[in-house]
Amino acid sequence: MQALEGAGNVYGAYIGLDVHKETIAVAVAECGRDAPEYYGEIANTPKKVARLIERLSARFGGERLLWVYEAGPCGYGLYRQIVASGHDCEVVAPSLIPQKAGERRKSDRRDALGLARLSRAGELTGVWVPAPEQEAMRDLTRAREDMKKLELKARQTLGAFLLRHGRVYTGKSRWTQAHFRWLETVSFDSPVQQIVLQEYIEAVKAAQRQVGGLEQQMRAALPQWSLAPVVEGLMALRGISLISAMTVLAELGDISRFDSPRQLMAYLGLVPSEHSSGPRRRQGGITKAGNAHVRRILAEASWNYRFPARKTRDIEKRAEKTSEAVQAIAWEAQKRLCGRYQHLLRAGKIKQQVVTAVGRELAGFIWAIACEVMGKDHGSRATA
Repeated sequence: MQALEGAGNVYGAYIGLDVHKETIAVAVAECGRDAPEYYGEIANTPKKVARLIERLSARFGGERLLWVYEAGPCGYGLYRQIVASGHDCEVVAPSLIPQKAGERRKSDRRDALGLARLSRAGELTGVWVPAPEQEAMRDLTRAREDMKKLELKARQTLGAFLLRHGRVYTGKSRWTQAHFRWLETVSFDSPVQQIVLQEYIEAVKAAQRQVGGLEQQMRAALPQWSLAPVVEGLMALRGISLISAMTVLAELGDISRFDSPRQLMAYLGLVPSEHSSGPRRRQGGITKAGNAHVRRILAEASWNYRFPARKTRDIEKRAEKTSEAVQAIAWEAQKRLCGRYQHLLRAGKIKQQVVTAVGRELAGFIWAIACEVMGKDHGSRATA
């Protein structure tokens, strides 16, 4: 959750903004219990926003104002402009905005008024806003992830085409050099189908080149990143490679800002959902309310703990770049999570549930390593 610098202060007014690509609807809620006022609509340009800030600041005698708008595709430029002007701004999570039951009317005006009213009441939940450097790294890791999806789609398309025409590869692994050499031997009687095959192969190779290029950019950008020491620390964990570690930190930023591992687990949507009433207590699957990118990384990493705990050559090579304290946390994580995986499996849990449970605890060890590298006291709460 994004913490506001002026939290606990009384603001001169609360400004609700319904932001779109070309326009911004503005509503103002003054302190007290009076209904919010609809201020009007302005163009979504830095010049118009600066003029709006100037007018509302003058209206409320230069007092500090709290501006709020929903997180969305327009990004954080508006947030940074408002904060730079000396006011506070909160970007709120749309899924956590309270809604009236039975409400069937929606408009920009009503949305802006609702944001102003709920902000004054303290009912909104803010999201963490990354710094420009952090946002750039997140864009890079997400671009690599998008290209990986395109690569997977290209592979599936080529595989389906070959299977449809009875061309089946009998080697051990696909998409290796041996597999591509086999693809060069595949031929069709129809010249048109031969062209289709070649185009599909080129699409796979082009996607692979894009993924490889972005991964190279990630490695080149790492030394200049302020969180580079934390990346190296996380790589001491089993199942966490350079790409995985950079993706986690690009999405979450400074993990040590969380007060406890449980808070991080809840932020990632890895805690069980609950519907309890009276003496009955019912828990369901995980909430999935947090960052899906990090949940995917944790799930993929958790599969590595199905094997017995062991310091392999690759893990040791990555761990050598970290401190003894980080290596101790990583080894403790291996022993606990490998044992946890087998214990849950013997208890009859399906593998997907086991992986989720191991991923939840892995998040706690990630938090502990981040705190250790950043020099913040984490105590013994990593396994809490």
